[in-house]
Parts: sequence; C-alpha cells; structure tokens
Amino acid sequence: MPIKVGCISLGCSKNLIDSEIMLGMLDRNEYEITTDLQNADVIIVNTCAFIGDAKEEAVDAILNTALYKESGKLKTLIVAGCLAQRYKEEIIKEIPEVDVVIGTGSISEIENAISEHVAGKKQRLYINDPTDIDYLDNSRMLSQTGATQYLKIGEGCSNFCTYCIIPSLRGPFRSRTMESIVDEAKKLVGAGAREIIIIAQDVSKYGVDRYSDCKLVELIRRLSDIEDLKWIRLLYCYPEGITDELIDEFKNNPKLIKYLDIPIQHASDSILKAMGRKTNRNNLETLISKLRREVPDIILRTTLITGFPGETQEDFEILKEFIKDNKFDRLGVFAYSQEEGTPAARMKNQIEESVKQQRKDEILLLQNEIVEPLVENRLNKTYEVVVEGVADDGIFYYGRSYGESPEIDPAIYFTSKEPLEFGTFVKVKILNIEKLDLIGDVII
Repeated sequence: MPIKVGCISLGCSKNLIDSEIMLGMLDRNEYEITTDLQNADVIIVNTCAFIGDAKEEAVDAILNTALYKESGKLKTLIVAGCLAQRYKEEIIKEIPEVDVVIGTGSISEIENAISEHVAGKKQRLYINDPTDIDYLDNSRMLSQTGATQYLKIGEGCSNFCTYCIIPSLRGPFRSRTMESIVDEAKKLVGAGAREIIIIAQDVSKYGVDRYSDCKLVELIRRLSDIEDLKWIRLLYCYPEGITDELIDEFKNNPKLIKYLDIPIQHASDSILKAMGRKTNRNNLETLISKLRREVPDIILRTTLITGFPGETQEDFEILKEFIKDNKFDRLGVFAYSQEEGTPAARMKNQIEESVKQQRKDEILLLQNEIVEPLVENRLNKTYEVVVEGVADDGIFYYGRSYGESPEIDPAIYFTSKEPLEFGTFVKVKILNIEKLDLIGDVII
C-alpha cells in the first residue's frame, strides 16, 4: 500500500516551487500525493522565516499539523524550508512531534528522509549548506493548473542587505543553466501555461555567477521563442540591475509584459546606505523617470520598509515625499522586523514597534490617495485579460491584465454574454470602479 504524503506550503511563490519539486520527486517514486491531510501518513510543512509574522505562522501550522497524529493517520511530520534551516535544533527540542527537519540545502533528500523514518529511525536532521542548484531541475508536481505558472531561475541571494536573513538561509545567488530553464518553460507551456512569471530573489542577477555576465535579456529572448507562450512577467528586479538593454527589451518584446516589480525598500540616502542597498534617491528617481518615458503604460510595483533602525522623522518624510512624487501603481509595506543574525538587528536606535506600525499605516493611507486617480485613468480603456474564474456571486468572471500580478494585485471583474473558458484571453473594456477593483464587459 503506497505511503500517502500531504504538503502545506507557506510563504512566497519561490517556496511553493520547492514544495512542488519535493512532491514531484515523491510522485515519481510511487508515493501517493494527497490533499486529504486527515488521511496522510506523511505531512510536509514547508516553512518561511523571512520576518516575525512568517515565523509565527509557520510554528502555528506545525503545531496544528501535529494534531493529525491524534485525529488522523499521521506518522511522520516533516518540517522543511527556511524555518527548518534557521531553527533546526530548536524545532527538534521544542516540538517533539516533529520527526524530520529538512533545510533549504537538503530538499533533494526528501525521499530518503521519509524512507529512513518509516524504517524506524528517530528524529533526524537533514541540514546542508545551501549550495545545491540542480534540485530546481527536477520536475514539479504543479499545485495549480491554469494559464499562469511561476518559474524560478535561480536560488539564494548575494545582495546581503543588512536587514535580510535570506543569504544565510538560502546561500549565495546561484543561476540555473539557461537550457534547464527553457526546458522547464516548454514543459509548463505544454501543460497549458500561457503566462510564465520569472522569479528569484533578484532576477537581475541571473547569469552573473554562472556566465560571468547578466544573461536575463538573453533568457527572456530564448523564452520568447516558445510559440504558445503569450506573457513573460518579471518579479523582484533590484533597481541597480535594470539596464538599458532590459528597458529596450520591455519596449520591443511584445511577450515581455510592461510590468516590473522593483523592491526599493526606502528613499532616504542615509537609510538606504544603512540597509546596504546599492542605490540612492537620485538614481531611483532617474530610473523611474526613464522607465516611464521609454516604456509608456508600464506598471511599477515596489515594497518598502518602515521603522528601520535609525529612521528619523526626517527620513520618513523623505520617503513620503518620494512616494508622492513617483506614484507607484502598486506598493506594499512591511514594518521592520528585527531578525537575529542580521547586521541591522545589532544596530543602535531601534525603533519602537508602535512607531513602525504607525509609519506603515501612514504609507498605506498615502498610497490609497495616490492610486485612486491611477485606477480612474483606466476607465473606458480596453485590456487583454486572462480568464481565471467566476466570482462568488456567479455573475462576474475575474481575471488579470498585464497590470495585475496574481495573488498580490487586485483582480479585474467582468461580464460576458457568452460562456468563457478558464485560461483563455479576452478583451475587456473597463466601465466601472468599485473601491479599487476594475469592472468591465467582454467585447467582441
């Protein structure tokens, strides 16, 4: 009788791909993959540990999953991912229900870990330094079907921002071979994907380690040659890596959609320097101005951190002024999380939690004021939209244009006189706005 394996994947899309790879490894070896956790013999909790909230979510998920040892058939509880890499000893010591801990550098050992525990071995740690990149070449068991799939082109990070724990959890940035990425993209398109979302901790670093030069544009062109691939979307492109060559590719390649996620984190030069960022306010403003001049209608998204150690009221006012002046289409904000083991955690002038949150709320309110007229500018315009589902009311379909990335951006809601097939593309004219949601009709 096959061993039934379930999985809970937490955190970002990069982590989701790791979960899909582990399940793909097991599926090829005659394990039975199940979504019915009540009847699973093995459950993998693939965790995130980027900030405090993510760690709390991971611990709660582990404890809740452990209850299946009493109420279900669970025999082997595995904790994988970033929390496992970071707190391996603490997990084993503090949560005895956990049987196996697998770090980010040991994903390829998932089958061996399960078989050893099933054979009777007690709690085991599988923790290697995160240097492996070949594990990404394994076939994934896709957790969702549809027109959109993520494609991870590298692992780790070499930027070493002072607030970030990722380099110690995931290792330095390592690029996959271009051939392996293109091969995976072809498989995803063959399985029905029409939009490929290229992800890594910093996609602008692609190729620097492996080929001694950035090869992102060359990769985009290779992917563009895949006949049935319609959209290529870039996420997490650090500003200093956005070259004139990449901007030209946005201008001239119809498959590279005009959407760019640029995590800037702050706009005060003193805070950017303390963060270990390799840019400054002037460079950021020059880049944003150039992108909008050279690539009309580009959608720009960013993320910010409020309450970084030493952030004065003046620094915060600089950040607000920057946001007012540059008007991002999409913007997310994190209150600074003091992560042990990072240089920023040891810095003086840590900011009180209430101040961090207050500043975060101020930024969100400011962004709402900025984005309203930007959304209104889309009224009466027509967009190509991928059909993703039907809203709960059963009246509207929902989907995304080039201007919306899945999971993080609002959807577009629309009606159609004819039934629509999920995963297809239709023309939608925007006729109304409800809060910040776009509402329209399919046009023939």
